[in-house]
Amino acid sequence: MSDPSPPSVSLFVTCLADLIRPSVAFASIRLLEQAGCIVDVPVQQTCCGQPGYNSGDYESTVPIAKKTIALFEHAQFVVAPSGSCAGMLTEHYPKLLEGEWQERAIALAEKTYELTSFLADVVKLDKAPAILTQMPTVTYHDSCAGLRELGIKEQPRKLLRELCEVDIKEMQQADVCCGFGGTFCAKMPDISGKMVDDKLRDAVATGAGMITGGDLGCLLNIAGRARREGIDIEVRHVAELLSGDLYSPAIGEGE
Repeated sequence: MSDPSPPSVSLFVTCLADLIRPSVAFASIRLLEQAGCIVDVPVQQTCCGQPGYNSGDYESTVPIAKKTIALFEHAQFVVAPSGSCAGMLTEHYPKLLEGEWQERAIALAEKTYELTSFLADVVKLDKAPAILTQMPTVTYHDSCAGLRELGIKEQPRKLLRELCEVDIKEMQQADVCCGFGGTFCAKMPDISGKMVDDKLRDAVATGAGMITGGDLGCLLNIAGRARREGIDIEVRHVAELLSGDLYSPAIGEGE
């Protein structure tokens, strides 16, 4: 009997990866291909509509959601290196839309995954794309959307331990919000600043040399605050660690 066909994955790149941290998208592709997947990246993709949706602008979000569904619904699997974007597609599109479009949103949701969940739970990646001889100790930040909407907690930790032999130093409050919260950080900067200060204090207390996580919004917020406050801790997306990319500048460093 011949082997079954390899899984086919359409990568939802996300705005932040596309505009600010393309290395996360490339790392995601390397990981998916390492797992035996055939990967395509639809070039017509745009923002998932989450900023407007979270601000209550449902009217403007509807056409964005419909465009995304039409573009990705023919994929076998849809994978995003972001708990918040994956959560938007799986949890909020079906609530936003009605009738036929709601049915199509539900069908898309059933085959959409956050990256580490897909790698750990679906294709069960058991080998990293690259072997690194020196891996730093890390602490993991659980993003609100990934943890609370999608139940992502053990998957990235399992992958880091088993594929990369990473020593994970857990924060006392790893699952507490970093203060980013999309537009929340812009609307309530004082509260947001206090929250990210608390997060950094908790991370530094672990003794880890790096903070990692699955959502670029959180990581950009944490890295930006660390740089402004002169806190010497590296910040990278978990996909970069898993794919062996520790050579490019960390988030908030370099060009």
